[in-house]
Amino acid sequence: MKHFLFSILLLALTSVSFGQHAISIEASLDKEVDSIYIQQVIEYENQSEEPLDEIYLNDWMNAFSSKSSYLGKRFSEEFVRRFHFAGDEERGGTVIKSITGENMVPLKWERLINRVDIIKLPFLEPLAPGEKITITLDYAIKVPQDKFTRYGKDGEGNYKLRYWYITPAVYDESWKIYSHQNLDLDYTPPANIDVVLNIPTDYYAASALNMLNISNENGRKSIRLIGNDRIESKLYLTQTYLFENIYAHSHEIITNLKDDNLQTEIKEIILNRILEFLEERLGTYPHNHIFVTQEDYLNSPLYGLNQLPGFIRPFPDGFQYDIKQFKTITNNYLKNTLLLNPRTDQWVNDAILVSLMMDYVDNFYPKMRLIGNLSDIIGIRWFHAADLEFNDQYQLMYMNSARLNFDQPLATSQDSLVKFNKNIANSYKAGVGLKYMEEYLESDAVKESISQFYSKYRLQPTSQEKFKQILQNNASKDISWFFKDYVQTNKKIDFSIKKVKKRGDSLVVTVRNRRDNDVPVSVYGINDGRVVSKTWVEEVDKLKDVTIPRKDVERVALNYEQKIPEINQRNNYKGVTTLFDRPLQFRLLQDVEDPRYNQLFFMPEFDYNLYDGISIGPKLYNNTFLNRNFNFTISPKFGFNSKTIVGSASISNAHQYENSELYAVRYGISGTRFSYGYDLFYEKFSPFLTFSYRNKYLRSNERQFLTIRNINVQRDLDPVNPAEQPNYNVFNVNYTYSNPNVVNYYRGSFDYQVAEKFSKISLSLEYRKLFKNNRQVNLRLFAGTFLYNDNRDNDYFSFALDRPSDYLFDYNYYGRSQGSGLFSQQIIPAEGGFKSQLEPEFANQWITTLNASTNIWNWIYVYGDIGMIKNQYETPAFLYDTGVRINLVTDYFELFFPVYSNLGWEIAQPHYDEKIRFIVSLDINTLLGIFTRRWY
Repeated sequence: MKHFLFSILLLALTSVSFGQHAISIEASLDKEVDSIYIQQVIEYENQSEEPLDEIYLNDWMNAFSSKSSYLGKRFSEEFVRRFHFAGDEERGGTVIKSITGENMVPLKWERLINRVDIIKLPFLEPLAPGEKITITLDYAIKVPQDKFTRYGKDGEGNYKLRYWYITPAVYDESWKIYSHQNLDLDYTPPANIDVVLNIPTDYYAASALNMLNISNENGRKSIRLIGNDRIESKLYLTQTYLFENIYAHSHEIITNLKDDNLQTEIKEIILNRILEFLEERLGTYPHNHIFVTQEDYLNSPLYGLNQLPGFIRPFPDGFQYDIKQFKTITNNYLKNTLLLNPRTDQWVNDAILVSLMMDYVDNFYPKMRLIGNLSDIIGIRWFHAADLEFNDQYQLMYMNSARLNFDQPLATSQDSLVKFNKNIANSYKAGVGLKYMEEYLESDAVKESISQFYSKYRLQPTSQEKFKQILQNNASKDISWFFKDYVQTNKKIDFSIKKVKKRGDSLVVTVRNRRDNDVPVSVYGINDGRVVSKTWVEEVDKLKDVTIPRKDVERVALNYEQKIPEINQRNNYKGVTTLFDRPLQFRLLQDVEDPRYNQLFFMPEFDYNLYDGISIGPKLYNNTFLNRNFNFTISPKFGFNSKTIVGSASISNAHQYENSELYAVRYGISGTRFSYGYDLFYEKFSPFLTFSYRNKYLRSNERQFLTIRNINVQRDLDPVNPAEQPNYNVFNVNYTYSNPNVVNYYRGSFDYQVAEKFSKISLSLEYRKLFKNNRQVNLRLFAGTFLYNDNRDNDYFSFALDRPSDYLFDYNYYGRSQGSGLFSQQIIPAEGGFKSQLEPEFANQWITTLNASTNIWNWIYVYGDIGMIKNQYETPAFLYDTGVRINLVTDYFELFFPVYSNLGWEIAQPHYDEKIRFIVSLDINTLLGIFTRRWY
């Protein structure tokens, strides 16, 4: 208590001296219960020009207390299951004992509805401009496990604390109230911090705050930390000291970033160079210590670099450490000094950070390849990816989002960005945009503007508007397009050359702007890959002529050096003295797109089913790592069991629509030829048209698809079932709605089919619910009926109870015609969805089934199915089954063990192993969907 009273006195003195918000904390760690008991004083000054009726406090540690907090909801949207399955003792939270005001008078307070991490304190009397109020808090925090956000208690008993104490929110014309969503976007005003820690003697403390003294008393260690004008105060309490303290350029770097076993002297040289570069380009960092942690880097890594396994080191010694430190230090540098609203103005920080990274690499690692010295290896060096420079990754990663039509404006609030845009695409687009503007201005105006902006607004409230004003003041050309089209919208950039005319010693190039924007484009004259001339063209509305010198020009190109983030650069070339605008290029295996060529890829491809066995053949296609609207694939294969040619081919085209619920229309035709039985083949041809819809709020997982197709099937006649119709044509309309996440999963579909001898409709509804006690319930309803059926002499087109015949050849059966053996036990969760093999097996009139399951322990479930089947001239049959479901990966790897059904106790019957059913998906694209769904 004496420390606490002393801190209050010191708080009063410092607040008078500096005219600043002030926070004083006395914190005591109880490692037995992973709790920190905190007595805190906040002295808050109304720095606005209007009286305040209340104050809001950020209690972000309490975001972990509820699965339904904003933090929990975000985890659910991104399919992060570990938070929901964690126990209360793992998640942590805040328990407030009291909040008092002047003279220790209790203050009325409340947590906002649906915002458990925001506290509202109404004032009895308005706080006038310039007035101060002292708030005293007594509370305890339960430290969460670090597996959720990388901060918290780790498996070694160390405490990595971030957002660990209560802070005031920012008032800027209105209260900026933001909940914790693991976005690294806390927004709090700078304050003078005074912390007294009381911890066990076997713990060490590390922080960016200045450490005044350490003392031991009563078997505990007392540490005092202070700092002025601080925005956040990360604190690590560790049982061994995990950090290096390296002095560099008048600052002390406290870091535990992995260093690839570099010598201390090398790290000192690197860190000195980083700080010298930042001080030259930005200005002096105002704090003595820079706290750089491994968790800081991992929460905002350099994607691609962090994906490499540890034994692969394709870069020169020290490069990875250098670039990791540069990004993390610069991020700290900006975040702790530029007081921008991180929800709405984060793109400014990102633009400065990425542009500085690009300049740093250009300065100290010129011509560094994206994949390092792997680009020199025979085989790898043949790929265009081996030609890319390290800085090319930023445009490439942004373009991935743009090509998928998932890109969002830079001005979008950070909590509304999809994960890929939040973590990668938008920050890269921002940095690439500044470099684009720099190329266009052909001067150092952008670099000077960044330096002026930092120097003028360091530790002062600022905004993107002030950054814009400085840029415009320094620019020698009109740059309004950058803010109007590049920042505020997600309009794509796409120029093309309509024609080139020779006129004397000049060339008249007609440039077409294929998009609705007003951005500039560069026109090049090229000779044997060498730039002969370069001209910037502005204000291209639809078409614009530009004249360039004709001398030595073989081809004319737009954006030849690829400084402009253009969505399609394949239409940027016109030959002047060459036969082809872009020559044809063959590549083995899929590669990064090279817009200078018409690329065609080929690779070996494998398939498997019981009848063809392993089938191998070349796949010829045009799709690169970046999505394309027009795609074709030809994939003939030789089946080693069937001893014949099988395979598939497809061609499709897509039209994408920005900022529309109808975001894509795709049409095309596909064909396949494989065995469906021993020495029995089918050929399927299907033209299709698909309308794809999504919620305009892109973080929503809601999707809708309307598919219209015509399936033409020709089959070899099966001598065992000669009554089956070998050739048929089915017109199919299918509507699917889905809205999945961890807590609530919705999916429904309506299907209509019409053929020469039948017509039928069906409805499928699926719902999954994960409750707060971690009990999961899965429900699925299927109902189908024939509108007419003239094919009742066999069940080939009938509804199936447990194993659809798949006459449209949509399902990936490995042994589709098997009536016994292992492959007959494969189950596709479609139509009736039963697991037991019961009679009647098919319905030629109507069917209704309900499938349900719930977990009894982790991935072990019990399931039950009930249903009614109606065949012509027969009474409806009531069927049921129950059993145990082993759910390793939902819909991908599952096992079903029948227990009881209409057949009785199946578990006690002979040949039980033949009753076990399984779901196995070996399709790579399907499996990749498990991971990509978290990012888009």
